[in-house]
Amino acid sequence: MLERSLWSGKATLLASAIAVGPAGLALADSPYSIFETPNRPSLNFYGSPGLVDMPTAHAMPDGQFAIGVSHFAGMTRNTLTFQATPRLSASFRYIGIQDWNSVVPSAFETYRDRSFDLRYLLKKEDGFWPAVTVGLQDFAGTGIYAGEYVVATKTFDNSPLPGTVKVTGGLGWGRLGSHNSIGSPFGGNRGAFTPGATGGRPSYDQWFRGPAAPFAGVEWEVNDRWTLKAEYSSDAYETEEGQRGVFTRKSQFNFGTEYQYSEGLRLGAYYLYGSEFGVNLQYQFHPRKPATPIANTPTAPLRVRPNRTVEPQAWDTAWASSTQSKVGLRDGLKAILDESGLTLVALQLGSASAEMRFSNERYQAPAVAVGRAARAMAQVLPASVETFRIVLVQDNLAQSAVTVRRTDLEALEFDPQAADALLAVVGIGEAAPRLPGALENEDLYPDFAWSIGPYVSTSYFDPEAPVRLNLGVEATATYRPAPGWTIAGSLKHRLWGNKGNDAHRSNSRLEPVRTNGPRYFTAETVLDNAYVSKQWSVGNDLYARVTAGYLERMFGGVSAELLWKPVTSNLALGVEANYVKQREFDGGFGFQDYSVATGHVSAYYEFGGGYHGQVDVGRYLAGDIGATVTVSREFENGWRVGGFFTVTDVSADDFGEGSFDKGINLTIPVSWFLGTPDKRSISTTIRPIQRDGGARLDVPGRLYEQVRSGHRNALEDQWSRVWE
Repeated sequence: MLERSLWSGKATLLASAIAVGPAGLALADSPYSIFETPNRPSLNFYGSPGLVDMPTAHAMPDGQFAIGVSHFAGMTRNTLTFQATPRLSASFRYIGIQDWNSVVPSAFETYRDRSFDLRYLLKKEDGFWPAVTVGLQDFAGTGIYAGEYVVATKTFDNSPLPGTVKVTGGLGWGRLGSHNSIGSPFGGNRGAFTPGATGGRPSYDQWFRGPAAPFAGVEWEVNDRWTLKAEYSSDAYETEEGQRGVFTRKSQFNFGTEYQYSEGLRLGAYYLYGSEFGVNLQYQFHPRKPATPIANTPTAPLRVRPNRTVEPQAWDTAWASSTQSKVGLRDGLKAILDESGLTLVALQLGSASAEMRFSNERYQAPAVAVGRAARAMAQVLPASVETFRIVLVQDNLAQSAVTVRRTDLEALEFDPQAADALLAVVGIGEAAPRLPGALENEDLYPDFAWSIGPYVSTSYFDPEAPVRLNLGVEATATYRPAPGWTIAGSLKHRLWGNKGNDAHRSNSRLEPVRTNGPRYFTAETVLDNAYVSKQWSVGNDLYARVTAGYLERMFGGVSAELLWKPVTSNLALGVEANYVKQREFDGGFGFQDYSVATGHVSAYYEFGGGYHGQVDVGRYLAGDIGATVTVSREFENGWRVGGFFTVTDVSADDFGEGSFDKGINLTIPVSWFLGTPDKRSISTTIRPIQRDGGARLDVPGRLYEQVRSGHRNALEDQWSRVWE
């Protein structure tokens, strides 16, 4: 289980995956490929679509990720941008400014800050009208880069110059309205950036208020590789130049050239503000294009059943009254499933129908598993069995039942529209919690598994050390004595690390349920978690879980959960109740005095198109009461990215730096890198700052993702892969 916080346990593995995986794409011969987007916008120094320092109006391709690293005049900006919808994009930025504290002495040589941006494409470009975008820059941070803008960009393919020319003009507010202002179109005054402020709260009352100033620029794509840029900036860099002496601005004109090294990687060099040279590294990639294309093992064609007229004996049903025959069929089916990486759970046989329950531990797309299970049944079961009922099972939870006629499989196998045609005739519905009288797989329980391997535990955004990490060895063990029961634990031994007591102190005024996290990472050998869990289907659409033990590195106790999730519903409701105590810092079996009852009522909703929403209302670890809102997008191959925020009854002053909890969730499937089917994934949570307010308990095996991963929407979203 990955630790869910600023002290995220395996985030460096994720960071390495991002850095190493896409880097493989940098060797591609062509700068453009499956996206067919030669007009994909380049990024500015803020990591958003733009010129040099100013924004442009074009959006990235839907679902695209962009990583931008820029540097000039001692200022480094690291930005992650995600095109969440065709029109809406969001950015998270982490900056470092050298010499910022030369006027006001500080403990930190380099000033570091975090910020969020939002952009919305109001109008797409067409033959006559330009693209128009409105944007909020640094709208929820300390406000060092706070600004808003409206910008338009027009593309000219038939200009006198070879290649493509893009012309941009816009109006900026905040720091983007600080040079050569034309007045305040919407009136109002605007506060200045205040060093040391708590930050983190959107400044609604300042958006598009105060002085506004124009900016403009031109981008000339000479060919597929080279681009030239020139712009007039509306940013006066008042704080950096006049108040802090970071650099001297002599001009508002910026110039640059960029080279598209590969499909994803773009490099740029620039001359800025008449006095500084800068560089910009941009990398764009898409979850739908894996670093290594995934190749499934091909399956054999369906076994053709004998002609009933020519071979009537093949359709005899005498086998249905023979236990020995049924056991043989079960064992044969089990062997075929094993070849596809699937596990038989139980089989119920009748002369004309059969229900098979199986688990899928290999394929991200459940439709692939269902398709292979159906072909396995057609290969093994007697000719008289016409109706297949295929039930997906996840750790003793029956997810859904797919009913398909064998005749339809045979008729549609080579149909040009085979997947759509099969979906039209199958049924996807509820699965009974249990299957009485079925032949079970006797090899499943008891089951014991263990592993030993390296681990990396990281934390981010400490002003003294932006990245801290521990390296060591981790041993894990899992024992499943019976269906639904799990006994598991993890032991870690630290070999090297700089996560510890020297980490930056927190100004949170709440019970230190998370801000004392560094103290948990100083011990050499620790029991990371150890617990007993039982989960089961209470009835149709109702699932339950109880877990007890050392649930996470910082807390131990008891957790119980109940989930209502119909197979065909977009809505799910859940309730979770926990009673936990804070563990000792040394990672042993002891507890501290602090204990708390915590829990939430949750609502989950699938909007379609891969978009998901979740609202959790309840009591958090520090005793504060409030709600967490999460919105995420999931891609067909298992990539998932989302944002969340938590608001509780704790004031911003008591919460401390950041004002309230917020962050980004990111999940990347292992198969995206390996190129082979694999259901495992790497997950992490990126928080601008971790404080004690809005801190939720980490519990292994929460029910919703287990259950919904095999329900109707998950199956239909990837049904096109059912014949793989």
